[in-house]
Amino acid sequence: MAQPGIGGAAPASGIRLLVSDVDGTLVRPDKQISSATIAAIRALRGAGVAFTLVSSRPPRGMRTLVRMLELDTPTAAFNGGAIVDADGHVIESHPLSSSNARVALDLFARAPVETWVFADDQWLLRDPHGPYVPLERHTLGFDGTLVTSFEPYLDRIGKIVAASADAAGLVRLEQELNPRIAPDAHASRSQVYYLDVNHARANKGDAVAALARHLGIPLAETAVIGDGDNDVPMFERAGFSIAMGQASAQVRARATVTTAGNADDGLAAAVHRFILPGT
Repeated sequence: MAQPGIGGAAPASGIRLLVSDVDGTLVRPDKQISSATIAAIRALRGAGVAFTLVSSRPPRGMRTLVRMLELDTPTAAFNGGAIVDADGHVIESHPLSSSNARVALDLFARAPVETWVFADDQWLLRDPHGPYVPLERHTLGFDGTLVTSFEPYLDRIGKIVAASADAAGLVRLEQELNPRIAPDAHASRSQVYYLDVNHARANKGDAVAALARHLGIPLAETAVIGDGDNDVPMFERAGFSIAMGQASAQVRARATVTTAGNADDGLAAAVHRFILPGT
């Protein structure tokens, strides 16, 4: 499918912080970071612009990226459910309530989906042979922990995931679940094949606000970049927003500008076109 070219409003000026989504944005489709993207991030820091990450991944699944990019800023995991300092310590946390976790798990148990729970810095699963387990293992860089029940973890769950190739089925699950867990929790798709359930404050809009606050940078001087539906809340909070080229038309319409897709180093292109010219 052809992707939109780079385009949109005039380059941002006065940007002091760029917050990037990870999967579909920072990393290429093979989950690797290109040399062009690494160079662009270094150029940002050389120009005095801070850079950090927000992701649906758990904190443990972001540590390799933090080391590779030599980040000294806080990052946001679980869509903002955990704000983690550069040393890996959680400085803010918003776990699901036990009651909302149970509602989501009961619903997913009756649906044809893989169900995963993230708690105690572990990826917990009951089926190690699920179709999406190899992809998640490759993405996170560590193995899941096999459990017979999620019950012992109900009071400390950072995220629940339903994984399925049936994208329309996940949409229906999202629509059924959200009224039952509102207003304290929320379900949204981090990928077309993943439905994430998080605390209501674990959203990328609040995450960007928290990251900017910890760094002492106003949201008006913060730019964000992402590709998914769960990135739109941060588009709505930041002073400048960039959608990846492979994002849906609905996501692209909510951003200030559009860059190339992640297969074509869209983050690097956005840094050079929209951020660095204004520094």
